[in-house]
Amino acid sequence: MATIDEVNTRLNALINNLKPQARRVLARNIGQQLRKSQAKRIQTQKNPDGTAFEPRKPQKQLRKKKGRIKRKAMFAKLRTTKHLRFRAEANAINIGFNGGSAAIANIHQQGLKARVRKDRDYKVQYAQRELLGFSDEDKELIEGLVIEQLSFGN
Repeated sequence: MATIDEVNTRLNALINNLKPQARRVLARNIGQQLRKSQAKRIQTQKNPDGTAFEPRKPQKQLRKKKGRIKRKAMFAKLRTTKHLRFRAEANAINIGFNGGSAAIANIHQQGLKARVRKDRDYKVQYAQRELLGFSDEDKELIEGLVIEQLSFGN
């Protein structure tokens, strides 16, 4: 039985035999599907290894509010296509955040200290929440897309 490295080596050899246009199409398809799966995983608030994100710290109640206070999900805007971008080239796919979104995502991805607001001097230690990363499902998705592209044409 072949190991995953042997399979990847064989798939890489087959991908290199594709025409440049077919490789670009494959890269674009993989990028789109990976972006969707990353956004879905962020929405369910799970790390790539399947563990849940560390929950937010409880906020101080400065004033008593009546009724149920519903908190919004973390990273609701970051997971949109406006912020979570991909760039597909013939031999590479880049998925990440752009601009100020990249700075916020980096703080959470690595669990760094940062200011809560620009007008405050103190910094807060954020919990590490891996926004981007490969899960086992992502690897299977990529392999499936490559096999589909190879079986339907060059």
